Amino acid sequence: MMTATDPTETSTETVRVAVVDDHESVRLGLLAACMREGFTFVEEGATVAELVSKLAGRECDVVVLDLSLGDGSSITDNVKTIQATGAAVLVHSIADRAAGVREALAAGAAGVIPKSAATATVMAAIRTVARGDVLNNLEWASAIDADVEFAKAQLGRRERDVLNLYASGLPLRMVAEQLGIAPSTVREYLDRIRVKYVEVGRPAPTKVDLLRRAVEDGILPNLDADAVDDDD
Repeated sequence: MMTATDPTETSTETVRVAVVDDHESVRLGLLAACMREGFTFVEEGATVAELVSKLAGRECDVVVLDLSLGDGSSITDNVKTIQATGAAVLVHSIADRAAGVREALAAGAAGVIPKSAATATVMAAIRTVARGDVLNNLEWASAIDADVEFAKAQLGRRERDVLNLYASGLPLRMVAEQLGIAPSTVREYLDRIRVKYVEVGRPAPTKVDLLRRAVEDGILPNLDADAVDDDD
């Protein structure tokens, strides 16, 4: 295990980071960068399975994940497995793998940063994702724009209005008041919206998931997911 900081010396702003990449040089480079940034480097692995085994239940805020791993594992499975540990997923990959990026975003990855990005940019992206923000950057937008089906869930005007208000953080009751409809009607619209996202392979079971879909589809600008109450 590669440890960058003493876990007893953490602060309220400490970000706990792990890395999955099948190139040791990348893992070592991110370790060094995390040390300079003051992050706690929790663990690293060449595969997601290896990382989870090494973590052994320890918590991590962000896992920086390469998409093309040598074990032939599924991108969706890797993202879901990492999320099950409680960590957010930041994709760290080369820029020409748009299909893989789209799959990772659809699976729930918080964002993507290219391997060509400056180290400072990667560290800033880790901080953004650790805060619970959706990382809405050029790489994200390019991956979405390259696939019309991914970008569009075919929402009607009223459905977009409901999603805009609800995903912005308003409780269901206030959405109903602003649109002049009953709360039960708002819930029906939300059910329809979720069905439409499932149909295009981008499920959104929680309010934070709906925020991500609204950002992906240009219905909302990048918002802080921490400000969204996941209760109706």
